[in-house]
Amino acid sequence: MIDAILKEAASKMDRSIEAVQRELAAVRTGKASPHLLDTVKVEAYGTLMPLNQVATVSAPEARLLVVTAFDKSTVGEIVKGIQKADLGLNPSVDGTTIRVAIPALNEERRKELVRHCKHIAEEGRVAVRNVRRDANDSVKKLLKAKDISEDEESNALIDIQETTDKHVKKIDELVSTKESEVMEV
Repeated sequence: MIDAILKEAASKMDRSIEAVQRELAAVRTGKASPHLLDTVKVEAYGTLMPLNQVATVSAPEARLLVVTAFDKSTVGEIVKGIQKADLGLNPSVDGTTIRVAIPALNEERRKELVRHCKHIAEEGRVAVRNVRRDANDSVKKLLKAKDISEDEESNALIDIQETTDKHVKKIDELVSTKESEVMEV
């Protein structure tokens, strides 16, 4: 029973870390990365779709993204989607290819992005702590129902806390790496 609670908690915490990684990947640094456009949604075929379902994104140069539409009728909508995503990017159309120049970041924008990264990290930490709280509650219910002893409860709570600490440390490492990327000139 306790093992199942620990496994489920660790699994949920892993998913929280994956969510933080996805969000941090979408934060702009000075370099071009296809992940910058992961959050872009495009109105195509009568529905809102992620950009990667209607085009390929590549980074042939350090400050350039190239978006190639699968269907040339969606080029205009892709451009609108990139502009609506509020990433501070200006796409230019060249046939079925869309070029997105990545401008250099000024100091103020870098600091703003670092604050945003810290906010993402804090949301991740809160999610991990919520999983910890739920796991602790489950263990305490087992004790109340007399399914486990107080020693087993104590050991389980320690294991849950260790798992939580490990996941929070991983989030801190991710955000620290991202901050150094953002502040790199």
